[in-house]
Amino acid sequence: MNREALIELKGVSKSFGKNVVLDEADLTVYRGEALAIIGPSGTGKSTVLRIIAGLLAPDAGEVYVEGQLRERWGDDVADPVTIGMVFQQAALFDSLTVEENVGFLLYQHSKLPPQKVRELVEEKLEMVGLPPIGDRYPAELSGGMRKRVSFARAIMTNPENPKDNPEVLLYDEPTAGLDPIASTVIEDLVRHLQTIEGGCSTYVMITHQHSTIRRTADRILFLHRGKVRWDGSVEEIDRTENALVQQFFTGSIEGPIQVIG
Repeated sequence: MNREALIELKGVSKSFGKNVVLDEADLTVYRGEALAIIGPSGTGKSTVLRIIAGLLAPDAGEVYVEGQLRERWGDDVADPVTIGMVFQQAALFDSLTVEENVGFLLYQHSKLPPQKVRELVEEKLEMVGLPPIGDRYPAELSGGMRKRVSFARAIMTNPENPKDNPEVLLYDEPTAGLDPIASTVIEDLVRHLQTIEGGCSTYVMITHQHSTIRRTADRILFLHRGKVRWDGSVEEIDRTENALVQQFFTGSIEGPIQVIG
């Protein structure tokens, strides 16, 4: 079956000082897939996510979005599809209400009347399983609720410009810091948003949580020492002979992944 490549990183390298984080890395994100990028801490997973999002430019290599070479980065990025990002700590504005957080881009970059924005905010909050809590502030919410508010913001659509609607979501450790029950709620929500109208059918996630990997990913890339060292399905986790994957999922201190400290 031919799969449509939506995002491609070709020979991408990135260093911070003397620390080489990505070393001519290649990876592809296909349309409609649930992809998890895993690996030990400090191996460049968050860097990959930020390069995909256009927030960070690589030192070398090329990034293609829908076959188009990306030539601009940061505020000037001009991809043919919109890429949304859900940050690890939710990254909500503490001084703004939930409604103002979720509707931020519409309030800033559209001419929609406030009542219409409020209706769209409530629609997205309902999609992520939250009641109308638009008048609350982030400090009044639990960690799991803040995560869901950040999801609602990431999938916000703009009726004035459908091209702004996200076609890819990037999740940075979406279950980090949550208890097992709250993690299950978020994992179910990630899958739910992949299938519903107004959600987003393609996503890339980085996570260390075994349950999150197994419940939210279809395909897995294992990143180690700046390169993708394994590419397989969730079903292949338990039968692969790849020593990196075996050590990661068993938590063994013996193996090719060096234990620091």
